[in-house]
Amino acid sequence: MLRATTILTVSLALFVAACGGGDKEPTTSSDAVQNVPSENGVRENVKKASEPTAAEFPAADGATLQELADKMAAGPQLALASSVFTSPGDNRMAFGMINTDGTPVYGATAVYVAPTPGAKAEGPFVAPADVLLTDKRYRSKQAATTTDPFVAVYGADVKFAKKGKYAVLATTKKPDGSLTGATGQVDVSSQSADPIPGVGDKAPKVHTDTLETAKGDVSKIDTRVPPSDMHAVDLADVVGKKPVALLFSTPQLCQSQVCGPVTDMELQMKSKYGDQMDFIHQEVYVDNDINKGLRPPLQEFNLRTEPWLFVVDAKGTITARLEGSIGVQQFENAVKSGL
Repeated sequence: MLRATTILTVSLALFVAACGGGDKEPTTSSDAVQNVPSENGVRENVKKASEPTAAEFPAADGATLQELADKMAAGPQLALASSVFTSPGDNRMAFGMINTDGTPVYGATAVYVAPTPGAKAEGPFVAPADVLLTDKRYRSKQAATTTDPFVAVYGADVKFAKKGKYAVLATTKKPDGSLTGATGQVDVSSQSADPIPGVGDKAPKVHTDTLETAKGDVSKIDTRVPPSDMHAVDLADVVGKKPVALLFSTPQLCQSQVCGPVTDMELQMKSKYGDQMDFIHQEVYVDNDINKGLRPPLQEFNLRTEPWLFVVDAKGTITARLEGSIGVQQFENAVKSGL
């Protein structure tokens, strides 16, 4: 059992359901942090959490995951916000750190992984926090607000040597400089066995729902309140002709309290890059009913979870693929990759 000073229970409390460059200046972490409320030091803590460095954490240096954990105090729980991991290659591990009272923990954070707690650890993989709050004018009724407990999500680029189960140790630096540890476990599949289109692949030329196919009834193809204007274009008509940002999400029905804002983020990016790229929002469930299963476009992309963002360049090649909870800065970085 992996433990940090005292035994930590493996937590897989998911935030999700198992959920280039243009001529515009990108949003910086400092820009996005300004949307975070300043009360109780949250904004300052998120700012520190958005700029971690590897030097702030112990080098693995041949230590096992358990040996690293033993030097950390037990504290928060690890709440994973992404669920698809493959080997070889980089994987974005999105997650939150949650106190025993349910409130989020924000501070410089990193991740270590190993096949078992007793195996040599890989890391630290720094995990910058990314703000979930869009500018106010783009927030829907389902979106995160400044009064919600979760205003940012951590994301680490992690390499796994081979497929299989991996133990995860996430660690956050406290204001006094000490480290707290939280543990989890992920399943890693082989890249060849992953049927979901990835970076470098050609995007599937599938038909997505449009206002025309919905016969003008936007409520049939958009659960956002109010509905967005990202239903004019069918992916099959534009893929390979113009850059596209395709977001599979369901603002009203997403099975996570932090996945709804991704649709608002896409709307914010459309206002900034819509003259260079088409932005498509694709709802997830047939007739917007979870019990009826996934809509055909998700099935054709071999998706089993939501939300997913695919950015495709003008040649029809996928330049970014993000699953689960996504912050504003990472969303924009993905968009710019396709321009």
